Amino acid sequence: MSSVALRFYAELNDFLRDAQKQKRFEIELNRRTSVKDLIESLGVPHTEIEVILANGISVDFSYIVQDRDDLSIYPMFESVDVSPVLKLRDAPLRESRFVLDCHLGRLARYLRQFGFDTLYRNDYTDDELAETSARDHRILLTRDRSLLKRSIITHGYFIREFDPRKQLDEVIQRFDLRKQIIPFGRCTRCNGIVERIDKGAVEHQLEPKTRLYFDDFWQCTSCKQIYWEGSHVKHMMRLTDEVLNSEAD
Repeated sequence: MSSVALRFYAELNDFLRDAQKQKRFEIELNRRTSVKDLIESLGVPHTEIEVILANGISVDFSYIVQDRDDLSIYPMFESVDVSPVLKLRDAPLRESRFVLDCHLGRLARYLRQFGFDTLYRNDYTDDELAETSARDHRILLTRDRSLLKRSIITHGYFIREFDPRKQLDEVIQRFDLRKQIIPFGRCTRCNGIVERIDKGAVEHQLEPKTRLYFDDFWQCTSCKQIYWEGSHVKHMMRLTDEVLNSEAD
């Protein structure tokens, strides 16, 4: 039997029982275990973690917990360079490429509208989500905690909010994405790149009133969907202003 002290920081406390939140606590171990297995046994997905310190020294997930260890577990960092102590991955969790589960369709549209490379299908299986995240080094966004505990996934985040608009704020803030926003950067239908196109090149595809009243057009380079400055554009610009001007919590 061995005893280990643990302290989880910031939003990692969202996954803990009330008696374990925001403080150092001790648990008894009756078997040999890795720090990854120990952390996930407490309900914290390993994908949420950036740095683990064992007695002040950075360790990786394979570290075997020792009797009387003092473990400090930290979530993802955005504004702090943690490279000197980073042991869990080859690079910090700062990639802005995503894959989303079937419950986050509206959030996927928002992220694409803001120019972020976002894969989404409403029929992805858990295996497909995990494999895509691992293979393409995409951050998996999900409402399924158990999915994030799969060992193949290294980049993932559990969405706390339920409302899609609030989910957008949550992701933008959590991954410090404000400076990377490119309004209308990607197609909301297929995730392809959207580029400005001359009206004459698409005029034959336009409805009469659209051809008459609008002059500026964009087209997806993948699925060829055409976009123009209708009411949805004004809504998107208002949304962009809200996100860019909102203060971090």
